[in-house]
Amino acid sequence: MTARARLTIILALSSIPVFAGAAEERVTFSVDGLTVVGTLNLPNGVDNPPAILLLHGFTGSRDKLEIPAVGEGIYKRAARAWAEQGIASLRIDYRNSGESDGDFADSTMNAHVADGLAALDWLAQNRTVDASRLALVGWSIGGAVGAAVAARTSHSLNAVALWAPGTNMASAIALMFGVERFKQGLASGGEPVKVTLPWGAEIALKSGFFESLYAIDPVAEITRYTGPLLVAVGTKDDVVFPQPISGQILLDYHTGEEELFVRDMDHVFNAFAGVEQVDELIEATAVFVGKNLR
Repeated sequence: MTARARLTIILALSSIPVFAGAAEERVTFSVDGLTVVGTLNLPNGVDNPPAILLLHGFTGSRDKLEIPAVGEGIYKRAARAWAEQGIASLRIDYRNSGESDGDFADSTMNAHVADGLAALDWLAQNRTVDASRLALVGWSIGGAVGAAVAARTSHSLNAVALWAPGTNMASAIALMFGVERFKQGLASGGEPVKVTLPWGAEIALKSGFFESLYAIDPVAEITRYTGPLLVAVGTKDDVVFPQPISGQILLDYHTGEEELFVRDMDHVFNAFAGVEQVDELIEATAVFVGKNLR
């Protein structure tokens, strides 16, 4: 990060009030008969704060990925930082992920979108936050889901930030799994297909997941959201690539205030090398979202 960029962020953040600490609360709500589990962060000393919904990535959960240097998940760290600036947040585990009900093999993009929409409904009905000041952050597959949620929600979103968002989900997953395994998944007839991920983890998914990759088109969805949009991408991202063109295409089809945040970072914002890049992204998101939540 250049000295000028760092100074810009510092000056922008200096205009945001700082609050001491936050209260974390485990919350639940139901979607199609299954329980979704989330964590609500409420800044101390703030009545009726604005709130951000956070949507996690593929095979993840609301508190992952953990940053080795500090032993803290990226979304947990973001929620804590934003609470210190008077912004509440809700981070959820999709159904079939994390602590929420269901088996991972039953995951679909459609279900993720439904969970995001239900989470916004829950926030809007929660009297501890300001339903007129809501924002959304989605990372990776959560960015693709976030584009659809932003387009489809009945609630007015003051800002959306998409971190390393997927833009062509079928292509990205086919590259990750391998074309032959992807074809097997499509043709599996509802039986789980085992896949070994590039980092060694083994998962199983049913044909519904593979089919749903064609049902959600983030680029088409983003045309229906006209509020402020931040897209953050890394030139070292080998999961959603090439960059920054994959991120820019979302802005090309979006109408409204927008910003492209580009850094020399990977898909997890260089988290395995330390916290500096993660913290810059968290701060830049706070500036962009925060000014639109006032």
